[in-house]
Amino acid sequence: MTSPFPKSSSLPGEGHIVVRLLPNNVSALESITYQYPLKLISPASTTEQGSVLVFLLSYGGGLVGGDKINLSIDVQPRAKLSIVTQGHTKIFRSATPDIVTRQNLNVEIKDGAALCLLPDPVQPFESSIYEQIQIFKLTTGGSLCLLDWVTQGRTARGENWSLGRWVGRNEVWSTSDAATSKDRLLLRDTVILEGANRPTGSPSLRESMYEHAIIGTLILRGPTTKAIGEFFLAEFAALPRIGARDFRSAEAREKEDAIPQSPLERWRTTRLKEEREKHVLWSAANVRGCIVVKFGATTVEAARNWIGSMLLQEGSVEQHFGEQALMCVR
Repeated sequence: MTSPFPKSSSLPGEGHIVVRLLPNNVSALESITYQYPLKLISPASTTEQGSVLVFLLSYGGGLVGGDKINLSIDVQPRAKLSIVTQGHTKIFRSATPDIVTRQNLNVEIKDGAALCLLPDPVQPFESSIYEQIQIFKLTTGGSLCLLDWVTQGRTARGENWSLGRWVGRNEVWSTSDAATSKDRLLLRDTVILEGANRPTGSPSLRESMYEHAIIGTLILRGPTTKAIGEFFLAEFAALPRIGARDFRSAEAREKEDAIPQSPLERWRTTRLKEEREKHVLWSAANVRGCIVVKFGATTVEAARNWIGSMLLQEGSVEQHFGEQALMCVR
């Protein structure tokens, strides 16, 4: 029997999202399409949300060896989009090393538009082979908040960086609508984790991670994320330096501790204590106008609490995108 419906023009794993700004200044979906194994869900937008919310999902909660995801996103001028997940993106093992699970993301962010991508971390299973490429093209007034993080695997099953290979590449480009202008690469950040094919005599991947259960990268770019980027740089500058010594006398320390602290200073004191206790390490730098934050922690929960605390304390991400954009880091 011949189907009365036309054949789909998209391939398995392909998806496309277009977000635009309505006349009432509310961001809304213009179109959203996807094919198995990719799944996209978006609840109805409201004026209180601040941005369109899209859940990036996969059937069964993960990607099977050999799955390929190709998602393209177009955020039209002055529109805002938030993308989250509903749990760790699981990468199942590959039967052989030549079976690679791939996920590609291509994003265009137009003038005055903004994308907030704060998903749950990727969880690669033992012997999994995974490659991820995320390319973001922003006009001068476009903004990006991107979190990309990966865990050690399933600790309940004894996995500890037991993956076969994990590659993650993030690129940020400056672009223009002018036909004669060329795109300019601002940032290329690549993380390669080799679990199987390591040089002879080199430490194992587990040993080279120095007991970290998770590592991650936060990338910020554009006017919408300017405040949170400056906040990370300021807090990093305020960190105690390695080898620094406190030459104050005990009496001087007691006198200074008695001085009332501002709410920010109290929060910073508490955060620094938690960073020491939970072994959270991090750095922040400005790279061609992109703020790049690198971090690691000995537990997934410690990393989640830390990044969530930083974003919530500063507050501008929640203000611009709505509280739902932060659901994966709370």
